[in-house]
Amino acid sequence: MFPHCCAEMADRVNRHCDRHDDPSSCPDALISYTPRFREYALIVHDGGTSGVGIAFCPWCGRRLPESLRDRWFDELERLGVDPWEDRVPPEFEEDRWFTAPGEGFTAPGEGFGAPGENHLPPREHQP
Repeated sequence: MFPHCCAEMADRVNRHCDRHDDPSSCPDALISYTPRFREYALIVHDGGTSGVGIAFCPWCGRRLPESLRDRWFDELERLGVDPWEDRVPPEFEEDRWFTAPGEGFTAPGEGFGAPGENHLPPREHQP
């Protein structure tokens, strides 16, 4: 599994509720992580499964890695796999497709900004 930016983020995305099978149904679940795309989101508790993507960790402030969603689709296309019609290789259902050594390898911890150095710039005051 791809490492997360801090212990609190790891705890939140790996938390399992004994009353709700789906994190979208659990009012205590705040963050979702989609390994195959390397995407973090705030869970929208509206009865569906949507989320709002985030770029920074709410706990440590580090910049989160860029999403690999586009690259995921590009890699499948390069392999001749249509994710809507064909069986997707198992490594593409997880993070193994970008963490396994070889072409496109992402080293553990790569992509996270250092604590405190990647915060959003201050907003300019608008008169």
